[in-house]
Amino acid sequence: MSALAPSSFDAPRSPAHTPALRAAPAVPPVFQAQAPTGVWRTGLVAVLAWAGLGVLTLAWPNKPIGFSDWAFTQEFGIAALAVAALLLAVALLGARAGRLGGKLRPAGQWLIAAPLLLALWELLTAKLGLLPPPFFAPPQSLIDVVAEDWSRLGLSTAHSLRLLANGLAIGALAGFLTGVWIGWSRIAGYWVHPLLRFLGPVPASALLPLAFFFAPSSYSAAVFLVALATFFPVAVLSWSGVASVPKSYYDVARTLGASEWFLVLRVAIPAALPQVFVGLFMGLGASFSVLVTAEMMGVKAGLGWYLQWAQGWAAYANMYAALLVMAVLCSSLITLLFTVRDRVLSWQKGTVKW
Repeated sequence: MSALAPSSFDAPRSPAHTPALRAAPAVPPVFQAQAPTGVWRTGLVAVLAWAGLGVLTLAWPNKPIGFSDWAFTQEFGIAALAVAALLLAVALLGARAGRLGGKLRPAGQWLIAAPLLLALWELLTAKLGLLPPPFFAPPQSLIDVVAEDWSRLGLSTAHSLRLLANGLAIGALAGFLTGVWIGWSRIAGYWVHPLLRFLGPVPASALLPLAFFFAPSSYSAAVFLVALATFFPVAVLSWSGVASVPKSYYDVARTLGASEWFLVLRVAIPAALPQVFVGLFMGLGASFSVLVTAEMMGVKAGLGWYLQWAQGWAAYANMYAALLVMAVLCSSLITLLFTVRDRVLSWQKGTVKW
């Protein structure tokens, strides 16, 4: 019996016809990461801006305020000149600046804008006195607050962090479980969803008197209010995420023999996680506003209490320092939440445009 001629299905496929063997398309040069070469010109402009801020602070005398002067003016000017010297070294080193240069280069325009804004602030307050003290204080007053009142400010920050962490954890967990329950169960969707839509939009701060009346302590009342502010957006977005999962996902899992718990834990929840993180971001912003209100009303420590204490003593520089700490704290928590989201949703890379 003669050997059969090989058919077209037996012939080896050329790399041009095999998708897995095709060469990856070339990345346009504009999207390729380029190592820094030569002198960093934006950094040189930033050097001039920071040096100008330092010279302005040191050479221009402050406008007198009674029988005293703004403390730490010389230290602030020297610090600006030190930043200018650091940026000059990074700008001249170019690619040899290493990790520090790689981190500073993307923020080049901000490194120019920051000293210009600080110089305007310095002019309007300490140099020209157009913004009258004590309601407006120059930048060096923040250094004075950190140097003189760092213990009270640090203790208040620690108390606020503890209160915020407890409220966020309780509210996020309760909101996530409630949202998944509503999105999965028809009974919960019938009974709980209308209550959530009716009571959810009520601001948590509006329940402040009731919280302080029923809670055993002012701290537990503040934790309840922060948790309530976090609960609503997390619950709504979790419910929306579970309810919007395509039915084809469930059909495929059931065909492979998946149980109900498997559908909830391994299909519904992972598919709803992107919207859950959106709810966490919204809850974080809402919890900060409630945190300050709750601490102003009854808590004996915290940044909200510190703001009220500083206002009572007309220490407006301390108020500005507390506001700056709150801004840094909120920004850091948002950055941390972004990092957690990128780790948890790493499976989406390549399928979702980030």
